[in-house]
Amino acid sequence: MLPMSPRSFVNNLKERGINRCYWVLDISSGSVTCSHPDELAGAGSIFVKEDRDYNGHEGVFLQLGKRTNTLLGAFIWRSNRGQACGGIRLWDYDCMEEYLRDGLRLAQGMGLKSALAGLWSGGGKGVIQMPDGGKEKDPSFRTDMFHDYGEFLSSLNGCYVAAEDVGLNVNDLDDVHTFTRYTTCISESKGGSGNPSTATGKGVICAMEGALDYLDMGTLAGKSIAIQGAGNVATVIVEGLLQRNVGRILVTDCNQDRIDAMRVKFSQNLDKLILEKVDVGDNSILSAPCDVLSPCALGNILNPTTIPGIKAKIVCGAANNQLGCPADSQLLSDHGIVYVVDFLANRMGIVNCANETYGRLTNDSAIERHFGRDWENSVFCMTKATLEKADKDGITTHEAANQIADKLSLKLHPVWPRRGQEIISSLVKEQWHLQSI
Repeated sequence: MLPMSPRSFVNNLKERGINRCYWVLDISSGSVTCSHPDELAGAGSIFVKEDRDYNGHEGVFLQLGKRTNTLLGAFIWRSNRGQACGGIRLWDYDCMEEYLRDGLRLAQGMGLKSALAGLWSGGGKGVIQMPDGGKEKDPSFRTDMFHDYGEFLSSLNGCYVAAEDVGLNVNDLDDVHTFTRYTTCISESKGGSGNPSTATGKGVICAMEGALDYLDMGTLAGKSIAIQGAGNVATVIVEGLLQRNVGRILVTDCNQDRIDAMRVKFSQNLDKLILEKVDVGDNSILSAPCDVLSPCALGNILNPTTIPGIKAKIVCGAANNQLGCPADSQLLSDHGIVYVVDFLANRMGIVNCANETYGRLTNDSAIERHFGRDWENSVFCMTKATLEKADKDGITTHEAANQIADKLSLKLHPVWPRRGQEIISSLVKEQWHLQSI
């Protein structure tokens, strides 16, 4: 099953008459139960303690979309701290192993991110396999696909609350919201917080400032920054850096439209801003001479191939899962590079939408304190605390952030402790996987 393409996996499920399936952790025994142990036995090797990506995830739920037959997934990690929260990712995976591993990694990352941010949320991630033939570009199909996901979310009874991630926009979340209440990041016209890019970008800048301050390198003024990716978050980062009078910014992206849009937006600042279109897979910007390298595209780009060429003193960006593997954090340290972990720097997207149901305020103090320097959980202060712990304990910044976040992630929600686990148990008891869609 794991080597199967998602398309073949979907066809296999349809042939067997399976529309839903799951892998769920038995809290008491520590073992994982599968909804279809015979038909899905091939995936069992992932859901064991020794696996590199599985870490006691409480549930993985898959469903075929009723309208589109698209593969829909929800991944849940440590909901003891609160409902699992995290974005929905629309991506093209070559095989089911990639699909499942990405969901597992991202869900845990969201849990650690929320814990570091002081949110009462667990780790969650939605994953949608990109449909064949560019169907996601067809407005009607796209709407149906996110209506499917909304119904899928509702069927999970709130153990996972969705947000926005790669491949989605606010309109897509509105379509999800049409069929469920369990989503955030919906448009402001519907009472949501809208696009989280602004908050995410501001948080990354705060993390850069925290690292510079800890290293006694002064402020961002006059510094050179290299940014991989020219999307929404990178655009916010560029705007904030220009306001702080940086010396030079180099931005690369494989999408010409994004480069052109940034060139138009910052047409008055092209003396400081260098924009380059590169080929897909071109990571040459990682070796650009600069003070701060900011990966803001896709993950898995800090590895033994790229790290030796990095000339920046600090790596701090918005991309998720930047390390090829955890050991690459040590390699960065060995090369004298300070790495600000991704789930610390890019946390503000989930913070921005975490408390939508509690109402909205202009200049909301619950949001703004994350950008300040007084609250111990602010991005700036937590960055410095993580770097200090790494130096004091002689460990990598990745290990330090994980130790801090791991401890925080085990705390129980003050009102609804383990409610997510109870919901998952009820789904199993009520035979969720056999219910019609």
